[in-house]
Amino acid sequence: MASNTPAPEAPYVPSDTLVYGGYHADDEALLGEWNPTAESLAPVRGRHRVAKQRGGGFARSSTVLGVGVIAAVSAGGMASANTGKPPVSISIPDLPSVGSLISDGSDSSADETSAFSSVGTDTVETTKGTSASASTSDAGEVLRSRILAQAETQQDQIDTKAAKAVADAAQKEADAVAAKAEKEAQAKATAAKKKAEEEVAKKAETARLAELAKQFTLPTSSYTITGTFGQAGSLWSSGYHTGLDFAAPTGTLIKAIHSGTVTEAGWAGSYGYRTILTLDDGTELWFCHQSSISVSVGQKVGTGDVIGRVGATGNVTGAHLHLEVHPGGAATGIDPMTWLRSKGLNP
Repeated sequence: MASNTPAPEAPYVPSDTLVYGGYHADDEALLGEWNPTAESLAPVRGRHRVAKQRGGGFARSSTVLGVGVIAAVSAGGMASANTGKPPVSISIPDLPSVGSLISDGSDSSADETSAFSSVGTDTVETTKGTSASASTSDAGEVLRSRILAQAETQQDQIDTKAAKAVADAAQKEADAVAAKAEKEAQAKATAAKKKAEEEVAKKAETARLAELAKQFTLPTSSYTITGTFGQAGSLWSSGYHTGLDFAAPTGTLIKAIHSGTVTEAGWAGSYGYRTILTLDDGTELWFCHQSSISVSVGQKVGTGDVIGRVGATGNVTGAHLHLEVHPGGAATGIDPMTWLRSKGLNP
């Protein structure tokens, strides 16, 4: 890109006042020919800081400052030249040290440099303080966030634990209720099963006794039970009653309770006339105090066959049939009432 047309020169004024278009011999020797363009002059943006210089860098900073001032003045002159307006003198009061800023080694330069250095230092320190404050604020915020996150995590753990405890308690209670219900159901089922089994057994026993009743029969009819097994008294020589008494009129028929064989038939002392019927299982049935005997030893009889008649022979106080039951032919008998009932008979 072509350079802009140089601005017209202004007459040199030997003073501290800088005139538009003028130049100083020292400036030309220091800076050389300077022909700024629109591209070479970048607009000033943002906030600029003067960096803190060390050692001999102060002279360099002063030089840069002087060059900046001259560039600004020349840029203004160039802008005026482009617009076609007459040059305007620009005076910069209270800048006696502009030349000294350019030269090295003066005492005033040291003072100005100290001032600028102080400003730079304050700016840097302020920036550092601000950065430190921001860093501290950020660290505090991070710590606060971390504490809040930890507290939230702990609260979540507490809530989870509490919820688990409630769920466990509910599950335990539900299990207890279920176990109780199951136990009750099992108890009811067991009771129902037992009852059903008892009913079945009862029906079976009833059926069995009914079948046995067809095979067994009571020894007489029109009777009254006047003595039971085991009664104590002086009337019996053993001290207690050993059989079951069926009181009935003399001559009442006596029948065979079950089929069997006659193993004894005749007089038996205190028993009077007695008939012994031995069943197939070896049980002996004694029929005592008969008025007469209708069978003989060795005779086989069936259920309901007449074997004699009711009488009052032997040691008696009245006409009756004295019945004894001796399982296996044992000398000591059992309760005839119980035995008859086991055969489906109810005296």
